[in-house]
Formats: sequence, structure tokens, C-alpha cells
Amino acid sequence: MKIDLFNHFFPKPFLDRYIETGYAGKDMGKRVRNVPTIADLDARFRVMDEFENYVQFLSLPSPPLEAMASPDETPEMARIANDGLAELVARHSDRFLGFTASLPLDHPDAALREFERAVAQLGARGFQIFTNIDGKPLDSPAFQPLFEEAARRDLPVWMHPARAANFPDYLTEDRSQFEIWWTLGWPYETSAAMARLVFSGIFDRLPNLKIITHHMGGMIPYFEGRVGYGWDKLGSRTSDVDYVALLHSMPRRPIDYFRLFYADTALFGARSATRCGLDFFGLDHVLFASDVPFEPAPGLYIRETIRCIESLDLTTPQKAQIYEGNALRLLKLPSPHSDS
Repeated sequence: MKIDLFNHFFPKPFLDRYIETGYAGKDMGKRVRNVPTIADLDARFRVMDEFENYVQFLSLPSPPLEAMASPDETPEMARIANDGLAELVARHSDRFLGFTASLPLDHPDAALREFERAVAQLGARGFQIFTNIDGKPLDSPAFQPLFEEAARRDLPVWMHPARAANFPDYLTEDRSQFEIWWTLGWPYETSAAMARLVFSGIFDRLPNLKIITHHMGGMIPYFEGRVGYGWDKLGSRTSDVDYVALLHSMPRRPIDYFRLFYADTALFGARSATRCGLDFFGLDHVLFASDVPFEPAPGLYIRETIRCIESLDLTTPQKAQIYEGNALRLLKLPSPHSDS
């Protein structure tokens, strides 16, 4: 079975109330309003029918809830989204294996309550978080209870990049040009968020925490040398903060913490990047995902990702581990091949 672990869908109640009424705004808001399979079940099923033994695990698309509304509204948005995703999974269990909860991340107390509700009442298998929350880093104290609860429940966290055109490419400008904010900004966002979590010591405090990074961990695998030997010299380039003391306080090398993240194959068929990520994170930490429906043509990213995995020098059991084994282990679901 191929479990597409990181793809996106708008439940109709959420679509009608928020996306069609303009909450999503411009830029990514424009993008999500023009994707044919983002909310049309029949169109999504036609794409899925092309692939044998293929199921999806659902998450809400961008933009983040906190980018669309204020903390007064995002808790209700999250409830509507999660109720809708849970209903889709219940009605189409042969198509959708499960869902990860959306949370009102700009309202941490409400986010924790919604996570607990989504897991206990709706069957969510984790939650989705973005690489910054209204510009706040993920190592902010306000978000730590969410990570603690995920670790306590031994449920994974889906980490999705978030950056918009209002983040300029240069300090002398007021917005990003040529969609650099997406093409290069999102991999940077992922990498920066990973680094902030690593140096916060979160993996020492929560050794059971499991975070799935979208798009194969951003830039980290390609920059293994800089992340490794480069950050072994943390503090040597900084005059006003004692990072040397921080480095010496860490039980492991920085690079060893980065290998604790999980990473998905949503690289749009980039074979070399997939090989690079697999080499960096290891077979146990790479999971199949396509990023449907954000593709130039329906089905393209699924086809290209499968082609890419099949082209690598992997045994059948190794490919099965990427396609389904690692996901079933993280989600705590039984193998469909077992008799139990």
C-alpha cells in the first residue's frame, strides 16, 4: 500500500465558509482558489484511481488559520476544519486513512484544547503546525505545551512551511519578487524552524517527539557539511552571545539532532534531492508523500514521486518501508498485510 502522508484537502463546510468568502486573501489565497482537486471529491477520486493500492492521509491546505483570521475566529475555524476532515475519513475510509488536526496556533490554550478534542473525539493522529506562527518561532514558550502533548500521546507533528510575499528578499525592499518567497523561502523556513527547535533542546526534553518535515527537510540534507562540521564550530562567528557554552551543553553534535526529524518525499519528482534526503535521514525516517493537489496537472506529483522512488537502488522491502511501513508505525495503525 502507498500511504500519501502529506497532502491537502478543504472540507466543503470550511471551503464555503472561509475560502469562497475571501478569508484566504491573496498570494497563497489566490493559489488555493484555483486548484481543481483541492475540494472536489470526484476530481480527487479520479486522480487517485490511477494508482493501485493508494490512499491518502489528509491535512488542511495553506494558508495557516492564523494568517486568515484573528484569535477570536481561528478556534472555530479549526473545529470546522477538523470536523470536516474527520467526516471525510469516516465516509471514505477506503480512500482516506486518517487526518492530522488543524489548530488555532495563534491561540495556544485553544489549540491545546482542540488537539485534545480532535484526538479523543475525532480520531486525529497528530497535528499540523507551521514553521512560524504569525512570525513567532516554534521554540517560543507558548507552543511548548503542544509539543509536550504530542510527545505524551506519542503522535507525530506535521510541520509545514509558511512564508508570504511580504517577507522581502532584501532589507531595502518591502516584498519578495518572482515568488522567491515560495520557491526558496519555504525550504529556508523549514530549515530555520528545524534549527530553532534543535538548539532549543526540545529533543533532549522530549525524546519521544516525532516531527515530520514537509519537502524532505528543506535545505538540511543538501547542506549536511555546513550543518555538521559548520555547526560544530557554533559560536566562533558570534561576538555578542555565548553560543560556545550552548554547544558544550548539548549532549550530541547538532547534526545528530537534525537526523531525528522525519522527512517526506514531496519533492515533485526530484530524484537527486530524494536520494540526498534518504542518505541524510535514513530509511527509517523517510515517508511517502506527494503534496497533492498543488501540482501543474492532476496526478503529476504522485506519478513523479512514485517514479522517483522506483528509480532508486532500493529493495522491495525498503520501498515498502517508505510507502507504508514508516507511516503505519508513526500513526500506530496495524499493517493491512497482518492477520491480526
